[in-house]
Amino acid sequence: MSIIRQQSLFDMHELYEMEPTHHFEAVFSTLDLAPIWGLLRKPNNMGAPRQLNYSAMVYSLIARVVERIPTIKDLIRRLRRDPFFRYDCGFLHSDQVPSEASYSRMIAVLSESDTMADVNDEVILLAMSEEHIGEENVAVDASHFEARDRAQASEKKEKPEPKKRGRKPKAEREQWLKEKQDQEDALPIYEKEMIHQLPESVETLFKEAPIDPKWGVKKNSDGKNIYWFGYKAHLVVSTKSQYILAGMMTSGNLNDGKAAIPLLKKIKRDLPDLFTAGLFDAGYDFEPIYQQLSDQGLQAVIPYNRRNEGEIIGFDEKFAPTCVLEYSYRYDSFDPKYKTLKYTQPKECATCPLRHDSLCQKTFKIRQSTDIRKYTFPARGSRKWDELYKERTAVERVNAYLKEFFGLNNVRHRTGKKAKLHFQLVTLVYNASRLATDRIRKMKAEQISEAA
Repeated sequence: MSIIRQQSLFDMHELYEMEPTHHFEAVFSTLDLAPIWGLLRKPNNMGAPRQLNYSAMVYSLIARVVERIPTIKDLIRRLRRDPFFRYDCGFLHSDQVPSEASYSRMIAVLSESDTMADVNDEVILLAMSEEHIGEENVAVDASHFEARDRAQASEKKEKPEPKKRGRKPKAEREQWLKEKQDQEDALPIYEKEMIHQLPESVETLFKEAPIDPKWGVKKNSDGKNIYWFGYKAHLVVSTKSQYILAGMMTSGNLNDGKAAIPLLKKIKRDLPDLFTAGLFDAGYDFEPIYQQLSDQGLQAVIPYNRRNEGEIIGFDEKFAPTCVLEYSYRYDSFDPKYKTLKYTQPKECATCPLRHDSLCQKTFKIRQSTDIRKYTFPARGSRKWDELYKERTAVERVNAYLKEFFGLNNVRHRTGKKAKLHFQLVTLVYNASRLATDRIRKMKAEQISEAA
């Protein structure tokens, strides 16, 4: 009996095990860095020519992430000692290895624009044109990483003046309400309630996102608080192909939910009508997010987060109707025309002595508009809902990749602008590596099919 050996799929780990020259060539071939050259080009042809090879310097920054080189100082040392690495980055034999100050000046120029993010968007469009990204779902999550800046103590708030007891006079109350409304209108968009983000444009939401390092807090798996001084990386990941479709870096104290609507709006603008469902954890259970998903035609798969809510009589924990004996009705179907969920009798009704009683209702139809958080499609507790939610692990896997293999935690620059550039560079290299992996996998599959 002959042994049939199954061909293994080419994975990103195997890409990193390739020879450095082939590895760099595969990753660099996915990138069009012409917009970055425009930032570093001389404004005019007057004066002496540039002495630095800026294109090679940018490629070396990408190679630093690929090779997991921790600092710019170590990168320069590698360039001086390894001629093959220097040539792979694009340096000529006559070029001098740039100094740390030269890299610092170039990073300062790049951090003043979002060109790196624009290059990343082009990689996603290239992956779509090559059919590596298809009709699938998107998962959204946030991950924290620490800043290089020195942690600052939080400002102490002054104690407010004691309020007057009793009810305010009518004229005084109207003045107080007007002043309060003016104060709320003057707040930045990310300090207002989340519903104010819905009418805003993608450009406004991304431009006004806070990026200064701040103290953040979250609960770990043991229920204990973890504190850090730095930032949050908010990602939208395709669940099957695992590309980072959109990303945003914010201050560490920003609520995760407040970054969801800007990211969803970016998906709607750049990649419309491509995805089916949006997958989130319970921290994103806010009504404006459901509204945004509905506007984009995406199914909302978000665990319900009970906020001091008591038990609802006549419904189970998944908000399905219950019968007189408190058996849950079964989810049957969804009517897209009227946006109505249909529930049918429980299976226990077949032997129930009250099945012919007037209190026993055969079907329930509930409109989504009753409560868009409770009544989603697919319905909570259904098998389809559970299957979709399992795909959310894709974004957690990508978060782990960025921290373990691409150095997201290794921020070597101070200020939020340079940390944002670091985040954009890391996500760009990840997507480029993913595209290079898919290309090699597709090429191997074609070779196998031709050999067969």
